[in-house]
Amino acid sequence: MHITIIIPTYNEAENLPSLFSVLFSLPLSDLRVLIVDDNSPDGTGEIADKLVETYPGRVKVLHRTGKLGLRSAYLEGIQIAMADGAEAIGQMDADFSHDPLKLVEMVAALEKSDVVLGSRYVPGGSLDERWPIWRKWLSAFGNFYARSILDLPLKDITTGYRLWRRETLQGMPLEYIRSEGYIMLVEMAYLAHCLQYKFAQIPIHFADRRWGKSKMSLKIQMEAAMRVWQVKINFLQLRRKGRAARVAFATQ
Repeated sequence: MHITIIIPTYNEAENLPSLFSVLFSLPLSDLRVLIVDDNSPDGTGEIADKLVETYPGRVKVLHRTGKLGLRSAYLEGIQIAMADGAEAIGQMDADFSHDPLKLVEMVAALEKSDVVLGSRYVPGGSLDERWPIWRKWLSAFGNFYARSILDLPLKDITTGYRLWRRETLQGMPLEYIRSEGYIMLVEMAYLAHCLQYKFAQIPIHFADRRWGKSKMSLKIQMEAAMRVWQVKINFLQLRRKGRAARVAFATQ
């Protein structure tokens, strides 16, 4: 199976070489990676270009002109992966908070589902034990808040570790997604739920980043809290239509 993992980057120079070493040691023969770099000032883009040479035919880099955000990074990345013939498309962070070894289990789960979520909140999932209580509470509350408002059965709606079937993404009107920051992950999962796609939830351990600085901010958290309500309103018609609302978003 041709799998493309999309990794948005901004100042991840210290993480990329080690991450790629692990990813390409996995027993996934047709695994490829698309890096979407937002003009990182720490040289991430240059390191990504070197990885293209180190792993010929398996790495592609999209260099963007500035810090354009998570939504456009993933939506542009999905279009490129589709055009390259990817049969499955993944989303993950560059900072080792998502264990790359779990990807093998997620690929296996995709055989019987439309989308696979790496979940911190299903049995077997966990958060970094070094996190303070307030940070664990904030993460759990953010999930509870979004799940309750959107009436979702998924345990980890904010997870950024995901694997999608090509056909699933083709059936989703991704142009409806308007949120920036991590709330776009909530919106994307909710869209799939409204269209009645089948989810699998794989337990993961969410580790704190090894190097670099977290991108989370109060502004992003405030936008997420407000945006959830708008997502609910915007997708009312899609949720009522369910499977009938699936569309041919992309054919390439």
